[in-house]
Amino acid sequence: MPIIKSAKKAARQAEKRTAHNVEIKKDIKAAVKAFKAKPSAKTLAKAQSEYDKAVKKDLLKKNTASRRKAQLSAFAKAKKVKLGK
Repeated sequence: MPIIKSAKKAARQAEKRTAHNVEIKKDIKAAVKAFKAKPSAKTLAKAQSEYDKAVKKDLLKKNTASRRKAQLSAFAKAKKVKLGK
């Protein structure tokens, strides 16, 4: 348990940030699950967008998100999803 005032504040901030990061990760998992359940161009775009948001907020590294997005694209290609407009 922190004693110093700044340490108490840092603990509160860490708790809030952790909760926020968990929410973002839940959004990613939900979007990927929805895509795998019903592959379509729209659900693929949503899942990839969630990865982009996580990178923007420094929750995931750029290459990690890129790799996972490529895996989703490969899955879509295997399921013959039309990626057109």
